[in-house]
Amino acid sequence: MTASRGGKRSAGLLLFRRTDDGLEVLLGHMGGPFFAQRDAGAWTVPKGEYEPDEPSWEAARREFQEELGLPPPDGEAVPLGEVRQSGGKVVAVWAVEADLDPATVVPGTFRMEWPPRSGRTREFPELDRVEWLGLDRAREVVVKAQAAFLDRLAEHSA
Repeated sequence: MTASRGGKRSAGLLLFRRTDDGLEVLLGHMGGPFFAQRDAGAWTVPKGEYEPDEPSWEAARREFQEELGLPPPDGEAVPLGEVRQSGGKVVAVWAVEADLDPATVVPGTFRMEWPPRSGRTREFPELDRVEWLGLDRAREVVVKAQAAFLDRLAEHSA
């Protein structure tokens, strides 16, 4: 996967596991005040931005650690390709079959001025919760463009 000219790029890992009810994926609910009261479109693959000179696979593993506070799992990495989100960001994702207890997650944080124009800076978690979701539920809540990764994972796992 190569970086395109210009624009922001993110890379991430989509953990999945097989259950009696089918595939489940690990998604994170975006932290901060903008997503606090939202469900649909407020969940994401754990991912983060990277610079053009960093390989996207390495960025995906680094960002997993930064976002969840846990080392990325070992296992076969299934490339799920790229999507362009509505804001123009290109996101590359790999799927890795692994299990993880969401209670062990220690999310990274970010700082922003809040409330707007208040002059006060607050710290928020990158992801305020992480959950295993079945593919149908995941499609309902994930950032719209990222639903393509769920479809590609389902095709790969069929």
